[in-house]
Amino acid sequence: MSTTPASALVILNQPSRHAPGSLDDVAPMRFVDPDAFHVGVRDLGITRGDGIFETIGAVSGTPQALEAHLRRFARSAAALDLPEPDLDAWRAAIAAVTDALAGHSEAAIKTIYTRGIEGDGRPTGWVHGFASSDFTAARQVGLRVVTLDRGYRHDIASTSPWLLQGAKTLSYAVNSAALREAQRRGADDVIFVSSDGVVLEGPTSTVLLFREGQLVTPGPGLAILDGTTQNCLFAFAAQRGIPTALELTTIEHLHSASAVWLVSSVRHAAPVTAVDGIPRAAESELTAQFNRYLAERDA
Repeated sequence: MSTTPASALVILNQPSRHAPGSLDDVAPMRFVDPDAFHVGVRDLGITRGDGIFETIGAVSGTPQALEAHLRRFARSAAALDLPEPDLDAWRAAIAAVTDALAGHSEAAIKTIYTRGIEGDGRPTGWVHGFASSDFTAARQVGLRVVTLDRGYRHDIASTSPWLLQGAKTLSYAVNSAALREAQRRGADDVIFVSSDGVVLEGPTSTVLLFREGQLVTPGPGLAILDGTTQNCLFAFAAQRGIPTALELTTIEHLHSASAVWLVSSVRHAAPVTAVDGIPRAAESELTAQFNRYLAERDA
């Protein structure tokens, strides 16, 4: 009797058609033991955080918003001047890992792409999937958030594009530090704000508000990630005749909005129940509709 593994790992031999593969005469991808060692200590993804990633939610063996994630993956690679990823190879690896984990009701599928060993010219790529944590409480009870200054103006995309804001890089030490700061302040998560007071995004999520009858997300031109889950929820809104908008958003808007969510690929839609210690109402029914829609997506 077969059982579904807790995790699965596939190594891509040639993650880009524009760079040589790691090994000669091997399959384009291979399953390996997730608990064994596979990445060299000189890999620039390890030593410099010089690489990119995506996290794709999977429900009952179906990767969600896959093509949107792959498009963002390619954009991030271009921003870092990585060799263009072979999306067909990545798509096949994602499918293999997702199929291996199909027995789990929900899974997280991570694609990792690094520059490889410095001077070697061969990038490293792998897909790791694992059973998701239980996010029932976050989806139903909600999250307390704090706002933290990200330390730059909202227009940094035009003034300093070399800072790679808006690319999903492996350099997540600041995001992790922000989440620890939230815990120190008695909160669950963070909403980053620019130094001139504009709402940006969460460390691992997109901010979504319901204001004046519209579903709103911060934008445009804020050097934040293009939210795949937010885009799905805008499609949900369009089906139901709910107006949507990209707007510059302030902390005052967070407090005055009818509802606020942090939305992401694996946790889905989590209502915000307090901002900087100030309680706020949550739209329970709309949240439930969001999460049903996200769970039932077939693409």
